Amino acid sequence: MSIVTIRDESCGSRATVAPGRGFNCFQFVAEVVGRSVDVISAEEGFEDGAGAPSHDGIPILFPFPNRIRNGRYTWDGREYGLPLSGGHENTLHGFCLDRAWRVVGQQDDSVTGRFQLSVDAPDLAESWPCDFIIDVRYSVAGAALTMDVTITNPDEVPLPWGFGTHAYFKLPLGAESSVGDCLIKAPAHREWVLDDCLPTGALTDVSELTDLRSGASLAGRTLDNVLTDLRAEGDIIETIVSDPRAGLRMVQSFPTLFRELVVFTPPWADAVCMEPYTCVTDAINLQPQGIDAGWRTLPPGETFETQIVIRVEPE
Repeated sequence: MSIVTIRDESCGSRATVAPGRGFNCFQFVAEVVGRSVDVISAEEGFEDGAGAPSHDGIPILFPFPNRIRNGRYTWDGREYGLPLSGGHENTLHGFCLDRAWRVVGQQDDSVTGRFQLSVDAPDLAESWPCDFIIDVRYSVAGAALTMDVTITNPDEVPLPWGFGTHAYFKLPLGAESSVGDCLIKAPAHREWVLDDCLPTGALTDVSELTDLRSGASLAGRTLDNVLTDLRAEGDIIETIVSDPRAGLRMVQSFPTLFRELVVFTPPWADAVCMEPYTCVTDAINLQPQGIDAGWRTLPPGETFETQIVIRVEPE
């Protein structure tokens, strides 16, 4: 399977992307303070078909993140049905993460992929109210990986959408450390009440388990929660994985339009997922109920741009 490796030649940091597996960036090795830090968790041989696109690397979730209940929703008076995800009663994670993308731009330190519903998944075109284009540009500079996202509505009707990523951050950050040495931090003050991973529409303050505001150890902590009320200093929210023993930390930063953060500890890997979403799970069904779920629409012919940055730095 074809892969693309980009690098900052001045320092040696590099990232590898698999366009044929959802344009998944499944490796990012940051060079920082004379050390190579492997940041992203993916099964060995991912580029050759091992593992699952939803269980490795950085899955891209669009036109909706997480679940749509029973794969059904109503939009503009019309009922839609989506194929259910294997082994689930719901449809998960959008249309892009397990399909081939097209590479539309490449330089030594960057690569851009494009996915258009009508072109790259025509079998799903009737499952969404209109066509869409999503462009993702990965670039490496210093010890940082930047993901620039552009969403375009090429159709004649409004595009309903939500966006998220599902990065699997490898633990620990240093060879002499353990998962138990690591701390995770996120400025979330509330969380959605869930029933079988689907929001009921109710909110509550974060619990002792989900309170990550001051940093929390992952030792004995199992998480699959949708956090919200993310409070930023300025216009940027930061989530942090720190490894004090290694003297390193990984910082993921994104703008405040990302309202929700799913935190997940996968049972199949020494990793933690810290997933920024522009809306809550099943937002397309919650918003019509009068619940502020973050669901968005993009007018015909317009574009929307955002960015997520992952960097490694000394603790």
